[in-house]
Amino acid sequence: MSERAIILPPGAGRAYEIGPMRGVFKADGPESGDRYCVSEWSVAPHGSGPGAHLHEHNEELFLVTEGTMAFRVGDEWIDAPCGTFLRIPAGMLHDFENRTAEPATAFNVFIPGGFEASFAEWAGG
Repeated sequence: MSERAIILPPGAGRAYEIGPMRGVFKADGPESGDRYCVSEWSVAPHGSGPGAHLHEHNEELFLVTEGTMAFRVGDEWIDAPCGTFLRIPAGMLHDFENRTAEPATAFNVFIPGGFEASFAEWAGG
């Protein structure tokens, strides 16, 4: 784990494009000692997200930073406008997508980390 500060300009990080989604990883793995993973997720207008899934051992935090995202939390879908915060406990089914005509982005923290390595493998990156 690095003991140095991490300072990234807007849009910087390790980016992965998957269909209408773009994930930009800001810190994970060696930067955080896998204690956390920080990323930013953008979904194109009328774009789908990752699909319903859950993480058995990982909690996720989301903060919508642009537009409005729709989030599935358990069996319920909610519209989450800019500024909305969500905590998804480990083991809870969830998903996100953009049902609007405008871009939508959410800041994400995945606890504990180590998500980027498995995501990069899945994304083919």
